[in-house]
Amino acid sequence: MVLENKKSVTKNKVAKGHLSGMLVFEFFSTGMPMIAASAGADFLMYDMEHTGIGFETLKNQMAACRGLDIAPFVRVPTVEGNTICQALDIGAHGVMIPMIETADQARDLVKRAYYPPIGKRGTAFGVAHDDYSDRAPAAIMADANEKTILIAMIETAEGLKNVDEIAAVEGIDVLWLGHFDLTSSMGIPGQLDHPDYLAAVSRIVSAANKNGKLAGFMAVNKAVAEEYWGHGFRMIAYGIDHILLKAELNSGINFINSLSNKTVEN
Repeated sequence: MVLENKKSVTKNKVAKGHLSGMLVFEFFSTGMPMIAASAGADFLMYDMEHTGIGFETLKNQMAACRGLDIAPFVRVPTVEGNTICQALDIGAHGVMIPMIETADQARDLVKRAYYPPIGKRGTAFGVAHDDYSDRAPAAIMADANEKTILIAMIETAEGLKNVDEIAAVEGIDVLWLGHFDLTSSMGIPGQLDHPDYLAAVSRIVSAANKNGKLAGFMAVNKAVAEEYWGHGFRMIAYGIDHILLKAELNSGINFINSLSNKTVEN
């Protein structure tokens, strides 16, 4: 089972301490997973929270990831409802949940994402998440429980206050810093050099390390990636698809315009 092996590899990378990938907001081409895998990415994080995409779009992306050395994750819009189970059933290797503020919420996330006896995830077999397998349900459930990756977003002052308790919840693999929402909640919107924010960054990393979890962050460029790696973040998304394209296109356009200016000067 190639896909299951890939899931195991990704889970082991989380346990051993380093994952790199990209957020996907705009480009849902069937070629995107292959492009990202060829670039060396460990994961793609598909965003449902801010993009308006639905599961029909995501099903094609999950299928395009199948058999590749890359893990598709989904940031669902809320912890409420059945979105966690749906994302996993269509083939996501893990889910990211926004606005986790308490250990009880984190435990509820685990219940929704894991099959019994750990959780209460609804059962559907012979579908995308188990590669349309005809194996015994007990084996499928055990494998899924072993391999599912859960990412809790710490992006409110309340979540920061309870971050140690959230990190201690068994089944949570990653604490993800939502920097803009966190600074907004702290009353210092966008002030990423504020002492209170930097203290929060340190607290999140400390909670993750103390509990054997990864700290995660989205870096918009290499300088930010290096900065947050220095803080201790070991799951880093290098940018968002459209931002990366815009930055590279802008660089190229400016270069061409500079050639034009040189021609005029000559």
